[in-house]
Amino acid sequence: MAARRQQRPALRAAPSAAIEAIWRTVAALPRGSVSTYGAVAARAGLPRRARLVGHALKVAPRALELPWHRVVGAGGRIAFAPGSANAREQRRRLSAEGVEVARGRVRLPPAPNLDALLWGRAR
Repeated sequence: MAARRQQRPALRAAPSAAIEAIWRTVAALPRGSVSTYGAVAARAGLPRRARLVGHALKVAPRALELPWHRVVGAGGRIAFAPGSANAREQRRRLSAEGVEVARGRVRLPPAPNLDALLWGRAR
């Protein structure tokens, strides 16, 4: 019979600059607002790294008290499995902040008018 390998505790490495940028971006999300994983990644200077946002939230120390519930999937979708404890907790926290959750989704703010942003008025 083979001897069981002893489990070693995971080494805690310092977070990367990318992870810290994501944490800062999530921490800056105002109460009552939501953002998608992809938008958080873009704001953190990491375009197309939405999955890294999910990882960063998963490994974030509780002491940071990040408002993780304000980050949703594409199209405003709650990213946790429907009916799961995490999905219920996210829905509860969003509702407490006045964000309406219907059928597992939140209403995302409209995309900005790029003409107005670039030229100062709509064309």
